[in-house]
Amino acid sequence: MIRHVGKLMNKRIKKEITSWFIVIIVVFALKATFVEAYVIPTPSMEETLLVGDAVLTNRFVYGVKIPIPLLGKQIPVIRGAKPQHGDIVAFLSPFENVNVVKRCIAWAGDTVEIVDKTVYVNGKEMNEPYVISTDERTYRAYACDRTTYQEQWENAELAELFGIHVRDNFGSVVVPDDHIFVMGDNRDVSWDSRYWGPLHTKYLKGKPLFIFFSLNPGDETSGVSDLLKFWRWKGFGSRALENSCSTLSIQT
Repeated sequence: MIRHVGKLMNKRIKKEITSWFIVIIVVFALKATFVEAYVIPTPSMEETLLVGDAVLTNRFVYGVKIPIPLLGKQIPVIRGAKPQHGDIVAFLSPFENVNVVKRCIAWAGDTVEIVDKTVYVNGKEMNEPYVISTDERTYRAYACDRTTYQEQWENAELAELFGIHVRDNFGSVVVPDDHIFVMGDNRDVSWDSRYWGPLHTKYLKGKPLFIFFSLNPGDETSGVSDLLKFWRWKGFGSRALENSCSTLSIQT
């Protein structure tokens, strides 16, 4: 009897190890070619992307660039597409060495304004069914000259000057050349372009393709099969990544 139980346990352990091995091999093989994997550590993109979601990102969709040391410039090797309004984008934070995922709200030349948590681009209200609000409070904006406000925003000074008061009422500002405006879907907790300014396109790293598995940090698990929730697999075109769309770890 004991020998039989031991055989069953060994068989289960081998199965678990095989499952992990296959996942790791697939991820590293893809990463070495054209995709990169990220795991979401914070709730700023909920409900589109949840804490623990692991996504694969297309590294070449926005082009390939070679950085020039000391000059802070990049030479485009392969020209790619530009992010579309509403696209989920992965990028390197301009302020710290971490990867981030947010949603592209506006391009260069677009005028962005937020009034009582509603986003307007070029004077038109955005249709954003993916957005959630977790705080019933609405913070009022401080009055400021538009030209001064634009300069302070581009210089990443608004967070220090106005703090939380740029969260719900913001702008208007015009997105400068070679930049985009990004925000998280969980607007009340997202640290994004409202606070630190426009994102230069040189920091773009790719576009999420799909969630390939989902971790459940903090939950009790009995094995790898409980830890990896493959039922949350979402291909590009699903609710999670088509209308809305942070592993390494990615910050949101």
